[in-house]
Amino acid sequence: MSVAATPCDEGVVRGTRPCAPCGQSAEPWVIVAAAAGSGMAFLDSTVLNVALPAIQADLDATGSQVQWIYGAYALVVAAFLLVGGSLGDHLGRRRVFAVGVALFGVASAWSALAAGPGQLIAARAVQGAGGALMVPGALAIIGASFEEERRARAIGLWAALSGLAMAVGPVLGGFLVENVSWRAAFLLNPPVAVAVLLVALRRVPESRDPEAGRLDFAGAVLATLGLGGVVYGLIRSSSAGLGDPAVLFALGVGAVGLVLFVVAEGRGRRPMVPLVLFKSRTFDGASLYTLLFYLGLTGSLYFVPFLLVQVHGHPATVAGVVFLPFVAAALLLGRFSGRIVGRYGLRTLLVAASLATAAGFLLFAVPGADGGPPHWSAFAPAMVVQGFGMALVIAPLTTAALNSVDGDHAGLASGVNNAVARTAGLLAVALFAVLLSTAFSAGLDSRVEDIPLSPAERMSLEAEKANLGAASAPEGVDAATRARIEEAVAEAFVGGFRLVMVVAAGLALASALVAALMIRGGAAKVLARSARELSPEATPTAGRGIVGGAVSRRTPRGSPGETVRSGDAPARRQDSAVGQT
Repeated sequence: MSVAATPCDEGVVRGTRPCAPCGQSAEPWVIVAAAAGSGMAFLDSTVLNVALPAIQADLDATGSQVQWIYGAYALVVAAFLLVGGSLGDHLGRRRVFAVGVALFGVASAWSALAAGPGQLIAARAVQGAGGALMVPGALAIIGASFEEERRARAIGLWAALSGLAMAVGPVLGGFLVENVSWRAAFLLNPPVAVAVLLVALRRVPESRDPEAGRLDFAGAVLATLGLGGVVYGLIRSSSAGLGDPAVLFALGVGAVGLVLFVVAEGRGRRPMVPLVLFKSRTFDGASLYTLLFYLGLTGSLYFVPFLLVQVHGHPATVAGVVFLPFVAAALLLGRFSGRIVGRYGLRTLLVAASLATAAGFLLFAVPGADGGPPHWSAFAPAMVVQGFGMALVIAPLTTAALNSVDGDHAGLASGVNNAVARTAGLLAVALFAVLLSTAFSAGLDSRVEDIPLSPAERMSLEAEKANLGAASAPEGVDAATRARIEEAVAEAFVGGFRLVMVVAAGLALASALVAALMIRGGAAKVLARSARELSPEATPTAGRGIVGGAVSRRTPRGSPGETVRSGDAPARRQDSAVGQT
């Protein structure tokens, strides 16, 4: 992910049975270990977002290779996140968490030493494997280590520490890239990983779920095949075109893999994504809303540093600072989102979040290729508005996902919704890259048509299109021609960026429509459910965390379009907007 927070992390914590409560002296160590682990993953993603333009320049990477540097990590995490939680239930949450931390730290060191794009992509994939073990492990450790009365405080402290990583990441990344090297950004992780390992192995209690079902590795492999094929096809189509045989083959393999994944999940005894969850209309709406909202948000924010650095000429530090209004608005306003949900209801908040985000996308489309006004006045309004939307979305989206299913499925529903958000981010970059590349190519062709260039120079410029905003003029042209080509490149990139923002705004509006039509739960209903959970009779259910396959065998009594709920299982209250990993 980028600087956008993911939903339902708090739901995963609350859905994990407190089977290994820690002693009072161990409480701060458990929180520090979990927050540092998840925060390390989040810090890495936010730092990378700002560092990508420098990585592209230093490693002479094409636009497609840069997308894979981002996408290799996102692909592995999205496909194996649920299985990573299951491994912790079987083998021990602390043990699997420690393996993930170690793997993440080693892969970070490998990333820092990468000699070329291929090595960095491979290292990022290994990093993703570590993240798929580390992130759900951190959340499950908090859920297993704190009983209900102490859990709210633990979640608050974890969210605050993770939010600190969210705030520091872009600025720290920009500073390191500008003053040291992009490699220094990756070298932040190994020492943190060593410290987390020491704390986890000495202070964090071990826990397992003896009722956990078998691991759904087949589902994870099919998900990886399906998503990987689609993403590879889309990324390759940016340069080769949709008619390229390799593109068509990859898209076909991806489509078949995803179909087989759905079939396998429907027939499996212990699937990591039980299709029974989708018998709830509200859960369907929450999942579709998450997909559309995060498609627009993650895909658009990915290209902002390239616009700032490659087109507007700002240093990396400024590119990081520009994200501060987004982060500040999301964190400060997010503290009150739980109260706002109780007052206005889920549907109203989700629609408002989508409309605010759509407005932010359109504000991003205003600055031109000439640098326009100073960066703060040009991009700060868009970032503030988008941060407002981000602050509004986490709590109601988490509540919608949790309240739409049976109590025994609540933790799993949270994990699935979280995985949907990460999958959306993965697909968004590939899809928007196709849009931007197409618009960039057409815009550049029209702008250089009247520039006198030899056939060889035009072929050279055609090859440079793969670099998008980093495309350079052919060697040997005079200074005036070079200036005209560079201006054409900048204007063409801005044109593509504006198209991406308009499409992202359309996706945000589509998510608002989904919320209005499919999300149930007004203010009175949310307050009633919260009061029921706070009553003396309300006890935590034996829900599980991100557990692929650990699902209750009971058949939900709700019919399609209704809440899937067993008996009087209490709803889980959402008091704050968390989801920082």
